[in-house]
Amino acid sequence: MKRRTALTAAGAAAVGAAAATATTASAAPTECPGRSRFVRGADISGLIKNEDYGAVYRRADGRRGDAVTILAENGVNCIRAKVWVDPADGYNTKTQVVELGKRAKRAGMDLLVDFHYSDTWADPGKQYKPAAWAGLGFAELKTAVYEHTADVLGALKRAGVKPGLVQIGNETNGGLIWPDGRWDQLEQMAGLLTAGCDAVADVLPKAQTILHLAEGGNSGAFQWFFDNAVANGVPFHAIGASFYPYWHGELSGLAANLNDLAVRYGKPLYLVETAYPFTTGDSDGFANIMTDPEPVPGFPSSPENQSYWIEAIADVVKAVPDGLGKGLFWWEATWTGVAGAGWDPADPTSGNGWENQALFDFDGRALPGLRTLGTL
Repeated sequence: MKRRTALTAAGAAAVGAAAATATTASAAPTECPGRSRFVRGADISGLIKNEDYGAVYRRADGRRGDAVTILAENGVNCIRAKVWVDPADGYNTKTQVVELGKRAKRAGMDLLVDFHYSDTWADPGKQYKPAAWAGLGFAELKTAVYEHTADVLGALKRAGVKPGLVQIGNETNGGLIWPDGRWDQLEQMAGLLTAGCDAVADVLPKAQTILHLAEGGNSGAFQWFFDNAVANGVPFHAIGASFYPYWHGELSGLAANLNDLAVRYGKPLYLVETAYPFTTGDSDGFANIMTDPEPVPGFPSSPENQSYWIEAIADVVKAVPDGLGKGLFWWEATWTGVAGAGWDPADPTSGNGWENQALFDFDGRALPGLRTLGTL
């Protein structure tokens, strides 16, 4: 799951300072999550694969239970689930997203659907076009984005699940569906984003569409991207950011960026990815992504510091002007180390490099950070 390659944004910055300060590209829906409550979210995209390979989840007192139920019992009110187009292992498809959506609804939680528009991980360093879309011209590619988005959301709607939040692309600092929607093809990038947003509007008109970037403290990258999105008429409703404190800088940088975004664009803001290790240990023999005993100076890997960062980052989001800081999601909260449930959909022997940042320990027991998240 080696995914956090930062965009060498010299290119983006050079294309950069494109558009003037933004006006609203789309009116917000009349009803949406986060307006009357803070979203206390958990990404659980890997849960079904983990369960299929034998993962067990326990409450803090050791009693076994369903992971989604345990999240809800602790106060989590929204889950996030990614969707790939045609992954090699058959997970993170429409099938699993619908199942997670139904489970979330039964537990009284909302759903954020995270479209990657790829067969595998999409992030600032890679945005691979789905194999089935490889030969499409640009007009056909826009149609494919629209139809894929509408198909997944339509399946959810038929199952009685109406997600309140839909993310169009994942960490799209450098665009999406390369090369057609890459950062140096701004009009085409906007056309693909618009196709996804249009599908959401047609299938779930009350849902908020989110555009999502990594590097939550990088104000220049966000301003460049969203100035261009607005200038090119992308009809999005909200802004999403990733912020991992050991990769993305000081909390002051996150605060400055979120506050600037609120003033500049006037849109709801969601911190859709964050995490911190509770240990330097490893449970599956596959090297962890974060092994530093002190990922941020002064904050050793520990359950206590997981809780600290949840609260500290949430405080920044809640302090955004005009109440536009709407929520926080912990990334892959349930991705514990289980043989067979590795990061690479094309390699069944791959392992999990993230289990030391889940909100369940190596015995599947809920960590204190889960309760912290649920009581924000």
